[in-house]
Amino acid sequence: QVQLVESGGGLVQAGGSLRLSCAASGRTFSSYAMGWFRQAPGKEREFVARINWSGGNTNYADSVKGRFTISRDNAKNTVYLQMNSLKPDDTAVYYCAADPYSERLRLGVPDYWGQGTQVTVSS
Repeated sequence: QVQLVESGGGLVQAGGSLRLSCAASGRTFSSYAMGWFRQAPGKEREFVARINWSGGNTNYADSVKGRFTISRDNAKNTVYLQMNSLKPDDTAVYYCAADPYSERLRLGVPDYWGQGTQVTVSS
């Protein structure tokens, strides 16, 4: 069982930056692939980024590539999402997710989800 708690959301102006954190419980954090998803009002939840267990492999949605960076610190059981050059279209609730299999993150069906943190980008 893995419990995920996101933090770091907030209100930022367009062009600004935020760093989201996701703290995970459990001693097996380093064996899980981790990911970030987001859901804007009236839209379906969408994939943002994922990272494999070691941090050596990352993938991003085209909409955030070059602006967002996912990373992890296995010693701290934490995964991060650094978001730069934010746009109003990035406004959404951002969710952390975990699964032993990275492919399940790509498919949007991970075993574990956090409760979400709101990110609002003003124009």
